[in-house]
Amino acid sequence: MASAKLEGCDRPKEEGARVCINDALTDDELRAVLRQLEKEEERDLFGLVCKRWLRLQSTERRRLRARAGPAMLRRMADRFPGLVELDLSQSASRSFYPGVTDSDLAVIAAGFRNLRVLDLQNCKGVTDVGMTTLGNVLPSLQSLDVSQCKKVTDKGLVAVASGCSFLKRLHVTGSKSITDELLKSLSKSCPCLEDLGLAGCNNITDTGLSTLADGCRHIKSLDVSKCTKISDVGVSRVAEVASSSLKVLKMLDCFRVGDKSIFSLAHFCHNLETLVIGGCRDVSDESIKSLSLVCCHSLRSFRMDWCLNITDSSLKCVLSNCRHLVALDIGCCDKITDSAFHSLEMGGFESQLKVLKMSNCLKITISGVGSMLQFCKYLEYLDLRSCPHITRLGCQQAGLQFPECCRTNFDGSLGESEGMVDFFF
Repeated sequence: MASAKLEGCDRPKEEGARVCINDALTDDELRAVLRQLEKEEERDLFGLVCKRWLRLQSTERRRLRARAGPAMLRRMADRFPGLVELDLSQSASRSFYPGVTDSDLAVIAAGFRNLRVLDLQNCKGVTDVGMTTLGNVLPSLQSLDVSQCKKVTDKGLVAVASGCSFLKRLHVTGSKSITDELLKSLSKSCPCLEDLGLAGCNNITDTGLSTLADGCRHIKSLDVSKCTKISDVGVSRVAEVASSSLKVLKMLDCFRVGDKSIFSLAHFCHNLETLVIGGCRDVSDESIKSLSLVCCHSLRSFRMDWCLNITDSSLKCVLSNCRHLVALDIGCCDKITDSAFHSLEMGGFESQLKVLKMSNCLKITISGVGSMLQFCKYLEYLDLRSCPHITRLGCQQAGLQFPECCRTNFDGSLGESEGMVDFFF
C-alpha cells in the first residue's frame, strides 16, 4: 500500500494522495528543522519556500548585518523580534558617511529589546546621546563595539557601563577622548567584563588600569596598544589580578612597558595565548626566556618586532620551548643572527609555525633562512622584506625549498598589512 508523499500543496483526500508539508508539520516542528541548518545561506533558502516559512525564519533569526535608516530599522524590528546580534558597522573607507546616528540608536533600543551584541564600528554619527539611550534601555547588552566613533566620550560610555551590568565585551579603539573615568565605571558596574579593546586611547593611565583590575577580575583579552601612558605598574596589576583568565594581551608601541611586565606575566599568567609587545624597546632576553618557559604549552601568537634588545638566545628559547607557537614576528630585531636558527636545525626539532615575520632583520642571511626551513615545514606566510642579505634570486640560486602552501614576501612596503597576519596579531 503506497505511503502518502509530503510534497506539493494538495490536501490528502484519500490514502496514497500527496500531502502538503504545511498541513503535516506544526510551527514548532518546522522550527526544529530550521535549527538543524547551520549555514546562514541555508537558513535564508528556508525562508524562500513560502510566506509561512519566511515568517518562521524571521522569528528565529538571531544575527543580522545591515545598513539601514530609522524606517528600515523599524521594519526590521517587526520582522526579526528575536534578534540578539546586530552588526551596523561600516568600513573605514566610508569615512565620508556617518553611518548609524543617535536617532537610529533610539529605534534600535526600542525595537530590539533582546539585543545582546551591537557593532557600530566606524559609525561616526554616533554621540554620547545615543550611548546614553543604549545604557538606559538595553540592560541585557553584552557586547558593544564603538571603535573609531570619534564623537563618543566617557560620558556616553559611562552610561552604558552603568546600565549594562552584564557587559562582557567593549571595544573603543581609536577613541582618544576616553579616560580613566570609563575604566573606573567598568570596574564598579561590569564585573563580568572579559574583553576590552582600548587601542589608541592614549589618555588611559596606570591608575585606570589598576582600578579596572580591582573590579573586573576575569579579563580574558586586553588591548592597550598605543596607550603611551601605560607602564609596568598597570600591566603588572592586571597580570596579578587576572592571572588565571588572561589569554590575550596586546601592548603594541607601549614604550614604557619593560621587563617587569613580562616577568609579571611569566609569574602569574600561565594560560597566555597571544602576546603583542612590538615596540616595547626596553624588553630584554631574560624576561622573554622566563615567559617562554612558563607559557610553553599555551603561547600561540607572539609579536615582538622592534624589541631592540632581543638576541639569538631568547629567540632560541622561544622556538624550542613554545612548541604550539603558530605565529611569530621578530621584525626589526637587529641583534638576531643566523645562529638562532642554526642551533635548532640539529636534533630533529620541528616547529608548528604558520606565520613568521622577520622583515628588516639586518643580520639574517640566506643561510639562516635555509636552516629555519629545515624545522618550519608548515609555514603559510614568510615575511623577508627589507632583509639586505636575502633576495628572491639568492634563495633560488641556493636551492631553498619553501613549503608548497607558503607565501613568501620579498618585496613591498613595510606599512602594508596582510589579512592572514592581522588575524594572528
